[in-house]
Amino acid sequence: MSAFLDIHGLTRRHAGRAALDGVSLAVAQGQLVALVGPSGSGKTTLLKSINRLAEPDEGTVRIGGDDVREAPVEHLRHGIGYVIQSIGLFPHMTVAENINIVPRLMGSDEDRAAELLDLVALPAEIASRYPRALSGGQQQRVGVARALAARPRLMLMDEPFGALDPVTRDALGRAYRDLHERLGLTTLMVTHDVAEALLLADRVVVLIGGRIRADGTPAELARSTDAEVKAMIDVPRRQAERLAAL
Repeated sequence: MSAFLDIHGLTRRHAGRAALDGVSLAVAQGQLVALVGPSGSGKTTLLKSINRLAEPDEGTVRIGGDDVREAPVEHLRHGIGYVIQSIGLFPHMTVAENINIVPRLMGSDEDRAAELLDLVALPAEIASRYPRALSGGQQQRVGVARALAARPRLMLMDEPFGALDPVTRDALGRAYRDLHERLGLTTLMVTHDVAEALLLADRVVVLIGGRIRADGTPAELARSTDAEVKAMIDVPRRQAERLAAL
């Protein structure tokens, strides 16, 4: 299967330290790939290098065969959905205005609020509300709706459900996986929750110290003999065993 997202030799240094150290990764169209690893391992830097919120010192990123450096930044980002933990909804705008600002920035007067609210399972009547009137889970669903408003080819998600309570987080994770399948998206998702990565993703990539330490299906990672990778995978396994023992 050919790569839709092709990252080769990506290196970025901060204060003499390599946040990314020669990272190469190929993601096929339609895959959901989770990035896991300890804090400071380069996961967010890798995402930001794809949509050029961060510029690497070395290496290339290609989407659909096109080098991301060869297109104007605005045009590049129109094809990439970006969802972050802090959501980033504009507090002075209604839900509908938050969603429709994306097509507006692309020069369109298309109103996609009702369609996208339905897509993320939110009632149409919240379109006129302001973000402060919504729960955390509702705000994050609006954030996903806004990211989809430009009909992106690629979704980048940085701890999208990390600030939510466990029940809401689980529900939103499963809901997003369903959206990913229905819309034929390609998704790269950063998460600190290894269980979430194993349950939602087609592939799990482990970053440690700016390098890819493991890359495989959840089943393949569960058989890893790398000590640090095994320690990460063992956490949800031990939790499941303790819960079963209860």
